[in-house]
Parts: sequence; structure tokens; C-alpha cells
Amino acid sequence: MLKTFYDGRETRKPADRDVGLMAALPRIIHHAKSQSAGFGRILADVDPQSVTNREALATLPVTRKSDLIDAHAKEPPFAGLNATPVPALARIFQSPGPIYDPQGKGDDWWRMGRAFFAAGFRPGDIVHNCLSYHLTPGGFIFDSGARACGCVVIPAGVGQSEAQVKAISDLKPTGYCGTPSFLKILIEKAEELGADISSIKRALVSGEALPETLRDWFADRGIAMLQCYASADLGLIAYESDAKDGMIVAEDIILEIVRPGTGDPVVEGEVGEVVVTSLNMDYPLIRFATGDLSAIASGQSPCGRTNERIKGWMGRADQTTKVKGMFVHPQQIAEIIKRNDAITKARLVVTRESDNDVMTLLCEGADPGHIDAIGETLASVCKLRGIVECAATGSLPNDGKVIDDKRAI
Repeated sequence: MLKTFYDGRETRKPADRDVGLMAALPRIIHHAKSQSAGFGRILADVDPQSVTNREALATLPVTRKSDLIDAHAKEPPFAGLNATPVPALARIFQSPGPIYDPQGKGDDWWRMGRAFFAAGFRPGDIVHNCLSYHLTPGGFIFDSGARACGCVVIPAGVGQSEAQVKAISDLKPTGYCGTPSFLKILIEKAEELGADISSIKRALVSGEALPETLRDWFADRGIAMLQCYASADLGLIAYESDAKDGMIVAEDIILEIVRPGTGDPVVEGEVGEVVVTSLNMDYPLIRFATGDLSAIASGQSPCGRTNERIKGWMGRADQTTKVKGMFVHPQQIAEIIKRNDAITKARLVVTRESDNDVMTLLCEGADPGHIDAIGETLASVCKLRGIVECAATGSLPNDGKVIDDKRAI
């Protein structure tokens, strides 16, 4: 394993790191509230000086990425969530939706350098960057991280696989960053053309799932591949080290795992939605719900980095579905649980029988004598009738699903 680290912050005592984050928390909340019109509204009733621990943070409203499309359309370009005025920014990007993302000034604004360092990139390495530089920020996010490690970047972008193979063959980069699938395309194109791109020995990938079978496929070709988890709004969220034992949470963010549809943190190990508070003065996102599912992994990484770890990307948290023409949301299932204290966990299963949609609410901890009352709550909250069944404690899978739509498409 690598015996050196990007900086000393990665190996701090966890308690020291937490003290630093909690000390910064009221400052960033005050900054967001005072400098951002959007968070001025969202946090109107919040006293920043009272938010000094994770328990207090968990009481603040959640801002959902899934709501940004409408919010940006009503208040362009960033729904008022930016704390730095638009004229003082460095770039504005467009992500699918569209959602507009700011970039502030300064080097490695998305804090990607430590992910590249953990993946083995060092000063003087030439890196072939195959994330897009067109409108979306992916290419710039990875570009800045590679350069923060002292690397030379080839801004390859996506497409034109034959031209890219030629560039790799000529320039002989030692590293690749982008999606794993596109590197596979380049390797197969090189084999087809009889070109030599074996100079690539390491890769940092993101944007797609990386099954071990695919990672092994690259290893068989002499490429050591690690992955990271990042987004246009938050920058680096978590990254792998060569221990390949979960993904280490990035510095300068506070990460929570909450029950989908709520802002309520779950216990360690339970799958839920990733919510991040970013200590970014330009774009200080407070309790920003990513829409991604993951879980906190127990213990610390064998690589020596001491921050908490997540188990990687485990699916999407937005499980909204339509039943009999009505939308049913995870928030509604959370409300049913709140109204029935005995329920410890619930899952709505949607099936189709004889051309009719059927909802079945499976409830752990529920008393059979309360089934009818829970059914009335289900009908009241969702405006739809459904079946309620008791489930044995621990029988519902730990996969973060609140709504499980089993209907065939």
C-alpha cells in the first residue's frame, strides 16, 4: 500500500477532525444565510451559533438536488444558493436538467487532488482526461485534481476514439481519468487498430458503477484502477485508496446518511441517502441531498486514512412512483411511520394484479391489532387505499428502498 498521503489532514485523529468541522459549521451556516439569498430563506429561522454538532445539524432543512431544476428555472442561474455573486465566479456550467453549477476562483476548487494522489498519480505523470469539457464540469473537475498533483493533462474529452488512441500512442500518458466504460472502448479500439496504448498503468474513474469483474479486466491489462464519488455541485465526496475497502469521505465536508424522503440520520451501516454539507464559501450547500444511496462502513481504512468511509454508490434514493395515476413519494411513507410509533421500518411494495395497481405496506414492529388504523393512515397520506401487512423485525432488506415498484414495465 501507499505509505504517503496527500497531506497530514488525512491521518488526523478522528476526534480532532470532528472538532474542526463542528467549529466551522456555525461559520459556514452564517455565511450561507447572510450571503446567499436562497439559504437566507431556507435558514431564516436558524440561529447559526446553535448549530455546533451533528445532532443540531440534523434538525436543519434538507435541500434536494432533485428540486434544483424547478428552483433554477424560477430564480436563475443558481436558485440563489450561491454566496459569491455571479460576476465574481470563474465559470458557469450546465448539467442535465438543466441545472447550472458555479465554479469559484482558485486552484482545485472541487478538492479533487487527494483522490488522484490516492490513486497513485504523482508530479510529472501525463494524464489522459476523458470527461467532457463541453458545458458540463466533469472535465474541469478532474483536470484540476490531476494538476493539483503536479500532473500534465491531455484534455481529451469524450468521443473520437480513433483520434484519442492516436494521441495516447504518440504522447504515452501513464494515467487515465474518466468513465471505466470509455477506457474499455479505447483499449478495444487500440486492439482493432494495432496501436500500442500500454503506457497507461493507472486510472481514476467515476460516473459509473465499477464491478470487480470489470476492474479485474483492466488489471489483466496492467492497469490499476480506483474510483471516486464526486458531483458538479459538491466536488469530491469520497474516494478509494489502494486498500479498496470502501470509499474514504473527503475532507472539508460533513456527510450524513439519512432515511430516504426525510432528513433523519440512520444508524451506522443502514443504507440511506447521502446528504452533504460543504464548507465551500462560494457555494455553501447546507444539508444537500444528493439522491444517491450509500451506507457508513464501520472502522477505518487499512491504508491509514482516518476519515469515515462509505460503502460506495448503492443506487438512487428518489423512489417516487405513480400508482393509479397518483404520485407516491418516500416522504409519504416516512410520514406514515411518524404517525404510528410502533413502526420501526416500512416499505411500500407496488405490484400489478389483473391489470390493477396494488400497494402493500410492509411494517416492521407494527402490532397486528393496529393494521386497520395504519391502513387508514396510508389512505389519508397517499390518497390511495392499500394493504398493510406486519413484517418480522429485521426481515426488510437493508438496501435503502422505501418504495419497491415491482411492476413490469
